[in-house]
Parts: sequence; C-alpha cells; structure tokens
Amino acid sequence: MTMHRIVGLAALVALCAGAVVASPLKLKLADPQPESVSAGLAVDYAFPNDVNSLRDAYVALGMGAKPGKPLVDLNYLSSQSEPSALTSGQETKVAARIKVYVRFDAPGIYTLETYSNDGVEISIGGHEVAKVDQKRGCDPIGAVEVSVPAAGWYDLEALYWQRKGGSCLIMEWAEEGGELKTVPAAAFGHK
Repeated sequence: MTMHRIVGLAALVALCAGAVVASPLKLKLADPQPESVSAGLAVDYAFPNDVNSLRDAYVALGMGAKPGKPLVDLNYLSSQSEPSALTSGQETKVAARIKVYVRFDAPGIYTLETYSNDGVEISIGGHEVAKVDQKRGCDPIGAVEVSVPAAGWYDLEALYWQRKGGSCLIMEWAEEGGELKTVPAAAFGHK
C-alpha cells in the first residue's frame, strides 16, 4: 500500500469517527411509560469513610444505601447557609444514587450540560450524557446533544460522589438553537 493510500485511508477513518461523535445520542423512551409519578428525584445515600471515585461510591451504596429526602431538581450548589451535598445532611464523604424519570415535552434535538463537584455519571434514555470521575470544583463537564424521538418520560440514572470542599450537581438543557437553562423541577418524577 502506498503512502498516499495510507494517508487517505487514515483521513477517511478520522472523518468518519468525527461524524459518529458529532451525531446526537438517540434517547429511548421509558418502557413502559409511568402512569403517575411523584415530584422530584428519589435518591439513596451512603456515607463511606472515604470516597475518591465512582467505584468507591458504587461499592459504598452496595454495602448500605439508605433512602434520602427526594431532590427537588438538579440544581444544587452548596453554600455557607446550605453546606450539605444534595439533601444528604452531610457536607463530605457522600455517595448518592438517583433513579428517576425526566420528561421531554416535545421531540427534537436538545443540548444537555452538567456541572458537578466532585464526580458523577449520568445516563438518560440508555445513553451516558455526563461522566467525570475526579475531585474538582463546580465546573461544566461538556455539552452533549441528544435526539428525543417523542414527548414522554425517559429513564435517568445517576451515580454521584462528593469528597470534601463544597459540592454541586446542576443539569441544564436547551432545545436546538436555544440557550441553556436549568432543567425545571416539573420535568422530574419518580415512582
């Protein structure tokens, strides 16, 4: 194979890989669709001696998760007056598992952005939409485009951990061409 063919083939592979990455993730409706949901996001907590990774959070939750006060939405930023990580009642060494629904009222392309301090992994409709597994400030993880095939409820699962020094978990969305804004509380529900 000549050098020109190798370079051309490499360019084609890179172009195709870029096209796949740029395609919106096609979400899958929850099946069955829930007939009724309670407002907010159901959450289970564990409080390990230390937590430094998603794996640590997963293990801690597997060894002794306890239901917590449901989250109102995904717009949590700790402060001096509200220092707890989410609704845990604890500032540090928190692991949380969230299994709920998120409702999209119209089909289309949406942009999702998540902020976290520290680590989080979130999937919606069968696709990972956010993942970071390190100690960090409340920074954006990176916008992801999703394709919503129909209005309705979509499964949302999240694994979150907070070690120390402030916490946040925020999710924003925008319809195609719109500006990002916090996902409203009314878009979340749990059984």
